[in-house]
Amino acid sequence: MAKEKKNLVRDDASADEIMRKYDREYATRIWTGVPQKIVRYVMSVFSLYCIWSTLFSTADLPIRLSAFLGLIIIMGFLTYPAAKHLVRPNFIPWYDVVIMLLGAACFFYFCFNYRALVMTVTSASKMTPFHIAVGIIGILCLAELCRRCVGVPILCVAGALLVYTFASGQSLPRVIYTLFYGTSGVMATPVQVCLKFIAVFIIFGAFLERTGIAGFFIDLANCAAGASSGGPAKVAVISSALCGMVSGSSVGNTVTTGSVTIPMMKKTGYRPEFAAAVEAAASTGGQIMPPIMGAAAFLMAEFMDVKYGQVALWAILPAVLYFAGIFMSVHLEAKKLGLQGVPRSELPKFRLLVRSIYLLLPLIILIWLVSANIRSLQWSASIAIILSIVVSLPVLFIDGRKEAAETGGKMPVIAGKRLFALIVNSLEAGGRGCITVAVACSMAGIIAGCITVTGLASRLISGVIAISGAIASPMLATLIALFLTMLCCIVLGMGVPTTANYCIMAQTCAPILITIGVPKIAAHFFVFYFGIVADITPPVALAAYAGSAIAKSDPMKTGVNATKLAIAAFIIPYVFALEPGLLLMNNGFLNAVLSIVTAAVGMFGIAVGLEGYLRGNVHWLLRIVSIVGGLLLIYPGVLTDVIGVVAVGAVVAAQLLRAKRRPAAA
Repeated sequence: MAKEKKNLVRDDASADEIMRKYDREYATRIWTGVPQKIVRYVMSVFSLYCIWSTLFSTADLPIRLSAFLGLIIIMGFLTYPAAKHLVRPNFIPWYDVVIMLLGAACFFYFCFNYRALVMTVTSASKMTPFHIAVGIIGILCLAELCRRCVGVPILCVAGALLVYTFASGQSLPRVIYTLFYGTSGVMATPVQVCLKFIAVFIIFGAFLERTGIAGFFIDLANCAAGASSGGPAKVAVISSALCGMVSGSSVGNTVTTGSVTIPMMKKTGYRPEFAAAVEAAASTGGQIMPPIMGAAAFLMAEFMDVKYGQVALWAILPAVLYFAGIFMSVHLEAKKLGLQGVPRSELPKFRLLVRSIYLLLPLIILIWLVSANIRSLQWSASIAIILSIVVSLPVLFIDGRKEAAETGGKMPVIAGKRLFALIVNSLEAGGRGCITVAVACSMAGIIAGCITVTGLASRLISGVIAISGAIASPMLATLIALFLTMLCCIVLGMGVPTTANYCIMAQTCAPILITIGVPKIAAHFFVFYFGIVADITPPVALAAYAGSAIAKSDPMKTGVNATKLAIAAFIIPYVFALEPGLLLMNNGFLNAVLSIVTAAVGMFGIAVGLEGYLRGNVHWLLRIVSIVGGLLLIYPGVLTDVIGVVAVGAVVAAQLLRAKRRPAAA
């Protein structure tokens, strides 16, 4: 037992080291002793403030937003150092304290003087040098925090747009008025959604993770697929899809579930780079998995002006196809290598797993409250938080009883302490998780503000329309616009949180796609998908690199394998941009069923073509036919479906006939 505990500590330490290396959110200061307790309680109080603010506060929205950002700056500088080499226990440089206090003071000045400012600073011409200085300092402090916790790419975009804004003839007072004091800058829609919805759901996710639901998902996946051929890889796909929709972090999910699944896959016989790629691709796809879909789903609902339940509904088929593609690929790889599953004697017993089914109660109630429109998103998440605490009680009391038996203490006291620690730790994690998202959203607001004040969006749209008009084929013009948008999303998404990436692309590229004829919903899903796959697309494939660190594989080969496994994420957005029927929009029941069946068969054809195996190795010409047939099946339409069925069916028939003549190796 002692040896197992030592190994567990070592694994946790390794996971933490990997997170610090590949996930900027985890490169944090180290607090111990009393300072650690102070920071923990500050974060916890902030989480409680977010819940109170979104549920009960009647203050004007700008007052709540400026107070929110002021607190974010305080917590951000208490959490993130200027550089990794400055991380020492209980150490914060004096200049960080100065920047933290100045930045927070600027936003608190706006908060406490809002009503007076509304009366005096009614336009850019009414701003005094003091007001301009407050705005500049506040924005610069926020930008520095963004550099620390989000990264440089988004700052480069914001900086380039600021230069363009001043070059276009905008005055400093007008720019500061728009970006700091107006509702088109740091306090624009992204931060408003962050305060109203995202913060509460991040806190809920922190509580849900501490109920042990991740372990339940892994055990559930083991019961469902662990014993089949190449079972551990299928377990990774299922568990990462379930865990990823809650965590909203590709790297975090890769490390959390990957520390369990990647060693299992390697032990089964998968190559290290393939094992790491499976985990990275599945963990990244967790963010497109309804009904939670990470924090970006709420932003999507706000930007598209639709209900959150509709966003989750539209996301079902693309998400199913994404994971079906990975699942089929790992199955074919297992067959090709002749891999076996995990012996059933080593898997969790289903009857024992059923006893933990209550852990799903918060998630089920949340989905019911939202989909039935019984409560608002904020209230639904808050109720789910309370239920998360309730479902934690059985384990807490069992552990408390064991500790009481071992130490001679009182069980109610021990259980109470454990419950208090769980609540505080969850609130702390929720508050910490809000920092990066809030800062990224504020930067996205600055980008949107620059675009608004300069009229850049209309210029870009006019330029794209002019280019489209110069191209004879409307389809070709649309494909070119989609391809350029894909490149923008992937490049910007390298190291940038999904929420920030989506906010920027939703306000820059999505309107352009809509103008050239792509339906609004499809345009937003397009930029959302390609912002996510940046985490597995070389050269900056952070999730793939995190997985390679666990698997001890070549990072670049892992990234290439992950991109290959996640090929559906590169195909499906083009399909629903050209034919929105794949999003199940305005489809009847029979059409929806037909779309699901044909698309699933299409993903099978693509998987066969990419893996090059089906009851034996597939000839390169048949692989091409299988891929083309699969693509045609995914694209909705009677003619494409018929051709696709014939193509994929011909490949399957050829392989079966070949297998009869010469028995397959596996």
